[in-house]
Amino acid sequence: MSDKKTLEETLEFTPRFDDAGLIPCITTSAVTGEVLMFAFMNEEALRKTMETGEIHYWSRSRTELWHKGATSGNIQIVVNMRTDCDQDCIWVTAEAGPACHTGRKNCFYREVDLETGQLRFINKG
Repeated sequence: MSDKKTLEETLEFTPRFDDAGLIPCITTSAVTGEVLMFAFMNEEALRKTMETGEIHYWSRSRTELWHKGATSGNIQIVVNMRTDCDQDCIWVTAEAGPACHTGRKNCFYREVDLETGQLRFINKG
């Protein structure tokens, strides 16, 4: 859609992938509302997520489709999926176990101290 107003008001789902064929995805917990992780989806990952109800991402480091939890068992089940105003970002609310590959409940387990610029742990488990 080329018309910004139409894009912002349409009920047609037309995700806008970047030049690499990716769209950012923020995943939050359906239980706590906290951000669990951030990753990218390509067209196939988005389609599989919608078809299966389980979240799939695109792994940029491995350059392959990534079914979250297929190896760890911590599958993310879609509860709700949204897109932003110009459809270039996805937000998924999910039922999920630990989201981070480190075993933590989310990937945002360190906080930046704004005075020192150093990191500190805020989520040990």
